[in-house]
Amino acid sequence: MPNIVLFSGSSHHDLSQKVADRLGLDLGKVITKKFSNQETCVEIGESVRGEDVYIVQSGCGEINDNLMELLIMINACKIASSSRVTAVIPCFPYARQDKKDKGFFDIAVDNLYAEPAVLQWIRENIPEWKNCIIVSPDAGGAKRVTSIADRLNVDFALIHKERKKANEVDRMVLVGDVKDRVAILVDDMADTCGTICHAADKLIDAGAVKVYAILTHGIFSGPAISRINNAPFEAVVVTNTIPQEEKMKACPKIQVIDISMILAEAIRRTHNGESVSYLFSHVPL
Repeated sequence: MPNIVLFSGSSHHDLSQKVADRLGLDLGKVITKKFSNQETCVEIGESVRGEDVYIVQSGCGEINDNLMELLIMINACKIASSSRVTAVIPCFPYARQDKKDKGFFDIAVDNLYAEPAVLQWIRENIPEWKNCIIVSPDAGGAKRVTSIADRLNVDFALIHKERKKANEVDRMVLVGDVKDRVAILVDDMADTCGTICHAADKLIDAGAVKVYAILTHGIFSGPAISRINNAPFEAVVVTNTIPQEEKMKACPKIQVIDISMILAEAIRRTHNGESVSYLFSHVPL
């Protein structure tokens, strides 16, 4: 692809390489290091003058360092006279801090969705999917699960939870009938996994024959892995917006949906001035 340069930040090199391979590109040369006072230093190792630059950096690992590294890389490319710089952020950092402040940008932003890839995974990997029920572990995810349930032409349920304080669930109330069904929990992210593991127990108690969890971002911090290992899940499925290799070694239930083709196609379409909305309902081949 002419006039395009793809750089990888240090958060998720494996995903960046997959995106580059899909586009038939080599990753651009970039050196990131830290000064002795822990300030981040970035050196762009090739000319980007007049180029359309894309920088892949996910909001995971050392989040603050990676975010700063991204900003420094953007600035370095701007100073070096690139024609345009686009940040490709598979997992957007700080998005859960304050919902009312989310989404106010004064630049063009395309929000990409994992839903088409999730639908494809369900159809290909759950033999009984036509007898499944899509479940939201909280009322806030109702819109997400109804959309997936409609596309699969199946029922949905939701779990209403009452919290005493953040990260601690007091009690859960299941709204919907899961008896003798395969229950698929769907959520945007799982961190310590207290909520989805409680929800899985609730679904089994209510008569579900199998429970799966499908999550866009698998953060899996603190006791998450041991909780999943002890929970009644058939599988916990996440996308690779965050590196999962180490987590998969510790937890055989974790499976990964590769979303590199979605990011690659979004980059290709943005570069060529095409609509990205096709990706809201299709998985690129």
